[in-house]
Amino acid sequence: MANIVFNIALGRVASLAALPAANDALILVPIETTGIVNDATMRDYDTLSDLLAGASNEQTTMGRKTLASVTVTVNDTNDRVDIDAADVTWTGATGNAISALVICYDPDTTGGTDADLIPLTKHDFAITPDGSDVVATIADFFRASSAA
Repeated sequence: MANIVFNIALGRVASLAALPAANDALILVPIETTGIVNDATMRDYDTLSDLLAGASNEQTTMGRKTLASVTVTVNDTNDRVDIDAADVTWTGATGNAISALVICYDPDTTGGTDADLIPLTKHDFAITPDGSDVVATIADFFRASSAA
């Protein structure tokens, strides 16, 4: 489950996770431990470009991953919406230590830049890659529920 939801995405995550456009996707971005900003600062970034222009760094050796099998499920029993995706594996992961994974919405995978990617959620995920496979279990990465 998400540790923070970016302010830009409040109330929008379920809509964007439904992947409403023809060439859109959810992109998982590993963030290095060194330089990572606190949650209060991070949640104010409106694009991935903004996030990476600050002190936080993308861990590019492992690389970004596109989330597969994204589902948005209305859960009437628990009065919420659950968003899930298939687990992600980095085979033979190497590079700098990471402390977080950020899930971004890419409105057009055929072009654009990091300035087009909208950060949705940040997940604490502390690992030091050592050449072994790394698996991120994506189980209900976001839930929206009524406060009533």
